[in-house]
Amino acid sequence: MTHRLGLKFLSALAGAGLLSGFAGQAQAHPHVWVVAKAELVFAPDGKVTGIRHSWTFDKPYSAYVTQGLDKNGDGKLTPEELQDLAKENTESLVEFNYFTQLKANGKKQDFDAPRDYRMTFADEAVTLTYFLPMKTVSPAKTLSLEIYDPTYFVSFALAEGDDAVKLASAPQGCATNVSRPKNEAPPQQPQNMSESFFQTLTAASNFGVQFANKAIVACP
Repeated sequence: MTHRLGLKFLSALAGAGLLSGFAGQAQAHPHVWVVAKAELVFAPDGKVTGIRHSWTFDKPYSAYVTQGLDKNGDGKLTPEELQDLAKENTESLVEFNYFTQLKANGKKQDFDAPRDYRMTFADEAVTLTYFLPMKTVSPAKTLSLEIYDPTYFVSFALAEGDDAVKLASAPQGCATNVSRPKNEAPPQQPQNMSESFFQTLTAASNFGVQFANKAIVACP
C-alpha cells in the first residue's frame, strides 16, 4: 500500500502513522481539506444525467501525494503525469459513494462508474475533476445534493460565490439554494473523541453528515 492509493485508504494510513509526511500526524480530524465545486448536468428533456465535480485539495496533501510524479524532471506537473493518480483516486471513491448524496423528488439516486477524470496542479494544489453519471435518469422537480465524508477524515467546503453549485443545460426557471454547515471552520476534536474513535467510522457512519454542504434545486 502506498500514498498513491485513493482516498478510501487515507484513514488506514493515518492510523499507521504514514500520513506524517503531509499531515504532521495531526490528532484532530479532519486530516485533508477540499474546496469543492459541483455542476448538475441536465439532458435536453430536463432530466439530470450526472454531476461534474471539481475538488481542490489543501497544499500539504497536494505536495505529499504528488511526490515523484514529475517524470521528466522539468519542475512542472502536467495532467498527463497526474493521470494515473487521478484514475486511482476517482475509482477508489466508490466505497464512499463518491462523498456524494443526490436525491430526486426525495428518492436517493445511484451512480454509474465515474469518467472523464483529470487532475491538474496549480498554486501548489491539486484539483481533481470528474463526471459522475446517474445510473437511472429520471425527471425531477426537486433535487437535493449533499457533499461530505461520513467519517470526517476529509473536510469538504463549497467554493464561495456562484461557482459553488452550477446547473448545465437546466430547464428555464430552475433555482438553486446552497447551504453550508454551521461549523464552516473545522471544530476542535471533543476530548471524549479520540483518534481511535474516528478510526472506527466507516462509509456507513453518519458522523460527517453534520458537516455536509447542501444544495437544493427546484425546477418548474
